[in-house]
Amino acid sequence: MAAISQQLTDITVLSIVVRILLSTFCAGTLGFERERHNQAAGFRTYIIVSDASALVMMTNIYISQVVGYTDLVRMPAAVITGLGFLGAGTILVTKSQEVRGLTTAAGLWAVAIIGIAIGAGFYAGGIICFAFIFLAMQVLR
Repeated sequence: MAAISQQLTDITVLSIVVRILLSTFCAGTLGFERERHNQAAGFRTYIIVSDASALVMMTNIYISQVVGYTDLVRMPAAVITGLGFLGAGTILVTKSQEVRGLTTAAGLWAVAIIGIAIGAGFYAGGIICFAFIFLAMQVLR
């Protein structure tokens, strides 16, 4: 059990597959909920955002292992900032002055953070955050 745990902590082929699968599951579930409500960003968009965010974090960790030093927060910070622009594009004001797309924008930003957490190997944080966001999307209307 300790050997598997160590392989999931290090950047190995197994840990990359597990992290991307977990990221895909969490983001896909949240994206499916958005798609069911005919939102601009849905299943595929959420998966792409989260998986790419997970890869950014794994790349950052990999660089630190190879080079020996790096700023481990620089790349994820750029993802978080960049997602603000993507999310802003999903927010619309209708002719009747109704604001639409805020939950989708927040969801895109959130799956980026979930992807970063999972990409960093912070599985518990990513899964717990996913569960609470999913609960909020399903139960709170």
